[in-house]
Amino acid sequence: MRHDLSIAVVCSSNQNRSMEAHHLLSKKGFRTKSYGTGSCVKLPGVTVDKPNVYNFETPYEKIAEDLRNKDLSFYTQNGLLNMLDRNKRIKGKPEKFQQCKEEFDLIVTCQERVFDQVLEHLNEREQVSMNLVHVVNVEIKDNHEEATLGSFVIYELVEKLSNTEDPASDIDTVIEFLEKKRNKKFLHSLAFY
Repeated sequence: MRHDLSIAVVCSSNQNRSMEAHHLLSKKGFRTKSYGTGSCVKLPGVTVDKPNVYNFETPYEKIAEDLRNKDLSFYTQNGLLNMLDRNKRIKGKPEKFQQCKEEFDLIVTCQERVFDQVLEHLNEREQVSMNLVHVVNVEIKDNHEEATLGSFVIYELVEKLSNTEDPASDIDTVIEFLEKKRNKKFLHSLAFY
């Protein structure tokens, strides 16, 4: 049995981890959106102390153009231009989770701090529909390789949930299975819309 779950994947800047998972889940046919929870979009700069900072309204193409103008060779080598090219094929610009009005069955975060921010936002907003949402954190380091590996963990979670009799009831069993298989600890909480 396959359930048509609606899924949100959330990281800090809606650039690397959430977009890699968004890309894979969409390719596999899942209804997926992605978001960031940060105050702004931050990407690595030429030096550690000088990141590239953009607002959430800046299209991926404009960010790529800015980086090409700053240092084409550097941002090609570190993979940012390739990442932005993938992102713009999925959607036009990064989106901020706190501005999202849509409801999801499952929200997967990629970092404990983001998990906390998502729950804080859901708990602070006025609850309208009282629909239940599961929030699960899959800890993923913010680099290209880990984002790719992490997207497969998220895909496995979503795939297993969508094939259970009752995803809401079976989520703990699925998480327990994946924690043992992946030797990874997941965080899980419930919230309401």
